[in-house]
Amino acid sequence: MGSPAAPPGRCPDPKRGWVVYARSTTIRAHPESIEQGVAFMRDEAMPNVLSMEGCVGMSLLVDRMSGRCITTTAWQSKEAMEATAEQVRPMREHAAEMLGGRPQVDEWEIAVMHRDHTSAPGACVRATWVRMAPDRIDRGIDVYRMGILPATQEMEGFCSASLMVDRTEGYAVSSVTFDSREAMERSRAMGEELRERGAREIGLEIVEVGEFELALAHLHVPEMA
Repeated sequence: MGSPAAPPGRCPDPKRGWVVYARSTTIRAHPESIEQGVAFMRDEAMPNVLSMEGCVGMSLLVDRMSGRCITTTAWQSKEAMEATAEQVRPMREHAAEMLGGRPQVDEWEIAVMHRDHTSAPGACVRATWVRMAPDRIDRGIDVYRMGILPATQEMEGFCSASLMVDRTEGYAVSSVTFDSREAMERSRAMGEELRERGAREIGLEIVEVGEFELALAHLHVPEMA
């Protein structure tokens, strides 16, 4: 069989195959503004973003205790992501004004994406941010794909997992989605064990671990495990 046809606007990387990119926006919101912010992202921002050329999905994570909200949009190519920067800016600024926080924007390569099944209402996400030497990124991706991901899939209530990387900064974030908050909470000990294992094998620094409600999930990123 021949290679699959390239989706519009995408080109394969000779070493890594198809590469999908993501832009995340983090806002520290006033907790009392979160419901209004979620409604804006669901009813106004998401339909607009999903209609943009090259967009393959959008999600929103919410921590109601701290007020931290993280919106992530996924794109078929880096060019598509960059071409929409000015289009999404007004929506980002409006969301920040509504939520009462300043936006932090990060751009990523989606290195791993694996789904067991589609998430449902009540799903929650554990995100782990790590830092490593930039020349260790490929090693980190291999360890995650070959060792961390198979073990993560065995956790109760596992739904999906992804790994996004910033090759220039040596920064990465892993997100694991669970069917419920209870399943996520019961996986904490195993999650900590896997983080420590990864830190030893790769030589990375665990920067932060956060747990979130998956308020919006409309991602169509292809399997990349």
